[in-house]
Amino acid sequence: MRAFSTAILAFMLAPSALGQGYPEKTVVMVTPFPAGGSVDLVARAVAQQMSDAWKQPVIVSNRPGASGNIGAEQVARSVPDGYTLLMGTTALSSAPAVYPKLGYDLVRDLAPVGLVVTMTNVLVVHPSLPARSVKELLALAKARPGTLTSASAGVGSSNHLALVLFNMLASVEVSHIPYKGAAPAVAEVMGGHVAMTFAPIAAVLPQIRSAKLRPLGVTAARRSTELPELPTIAEAGVPGYESTGWNALFAPRGTPREIILKVNAALADSLKAPKVKEIFASSGAEAAADSPEALGRFVQSETAKWTKVVRAAGIKPE
Repeated sequence: MRAFSTAILAFMLAPSALGQGYPEKTVVMVTPFPAGGSVDLVARAVAQQMSDAWKQPVIVSNRPGASGNIGAEQVARSVPDGYTLLMGTTALSSAPAVYPKLGYDLVRDLAPVGLVVTMTNVLVVHPSLPARSVKELLALAKARPGTLTSASAGVGSSNHLALVLFNMLASVEVSHIPYKGAAPAVAEVMGGHVAMTFAPIAAVLPQIRSAKLRPLGVTAARRSTELPELPTIAEAGVPGYESTGWNALFAPRGTPREIILKVNAALADSLKAPKVKEIFASSGAEAAADSPEALGRFVQSETAKWTKVVRAAGIKPE
């Protein structure tokens, strides 16, 4: 009986012991979009700070494809020990409505760890497009229904949802062209192959400043501190328009709570680091540390919001 009791006690204490020793080896932060994009920028800034704090490597592993679903599925199927994390994006909240046969379930398979940033997108067009304002773009879109094109990081990504909302509220038809990330989407607009995109500010700020892309408006409810002269899209001609993206950390469901809380604490500390604040400020990202429970509620509300938009627009996988 004593041996049995000892075994039960050891089993009950195992998660706590695991949490106390964590991390004892390399932690992999899966980023479901290509290197060079805004999600990658955020992930690498946070991973470096966590590496320094833990004295253990936190490496970013880029696993792009299927609008972030390949990376999300990889993490969902990983061992729930805290050594595989996901830098999730807005696409997670729209994926259940867009993809009827996902290889993972957001609620059942992924545990919220903490919100990292909220991000403003900016509507940019190729300089050759004869539109210098949102109103001129709307006039052009109405004169050429379905002929203007907009690039995104994939179906259901924040820049795709920004386009869907734009089309719905402005009663226009701008065609969607998905890519495997924000970086290739921006490259296609710069090359003149696509007319426009709703890109994260970090992905286009240098191109805006060098006049390689023309900005028309920001997607958030208020102006960006990086581009204060640029109006919001709501101000510029689409009343009621507001669309922001976000990044957040998730772990495989079943990861011990002690580890979830330890990662959340390290994340919160990393967001206070001056270097991280500087990177975020220059990229239009706003740090948004919060508890795992708060992230869970936030994702639930985001999923409800974007599910309505996706269904109303009839979005399907492309």
